[in-house]
Amino acid sequence: MTITGTYVPSPSAWVRKQVETIEETGTTGSVDIQGRPVVLLTMNGVTGSVRKVPLMRVEHDGVYAAVASKGGAPDHPKWYANLLKNPVLELQDGERSWVARAREIEGAERDEWWERCVAAFPNYAEYQRNTERLIPVFVLEPVDAD
Repeated sequence: MTITGTYVPSPSAWVRKQVETIEETGTTGSVDIQGRPVVLLTMNGVTGSVRKVPLMRVEHDGVYAAVASKGGAPDHPKWYANLLKNPVLELQDGERSWVARAREIEGAERDEWWERCVAAFPNYAEYQRNTERLIPVFVLEPVDAD
């Protein structure tokens, strides 16, 4: 596993609670965001600490997406910088976890994934309308074990 360091819980109470619940139950199925399923990303932060964030579950053919929407805020969520600096992460969906590599996507590839993201969580379309920034999308591709 490439994720090392001390876990630092989120300053956001709802994120901390969701992570605690997932860890207590062993499954992301124990929580949701607005009634929709989530996955859990565990990553190294820019400071080297371990960070955990539940995100909407967007999956297509075994590849997942991470949408840096921050609810349509004018700035990116903090985890966006973490993935740029440390793209290898642990991804958990349900009870299953594996190593993945995050890759920010653009152009036609982003457009295709954006449709999938909005289908999984329709609020993303509203979030995009509420901000001037183009909401970043990462694909989270499985890393083959060597």
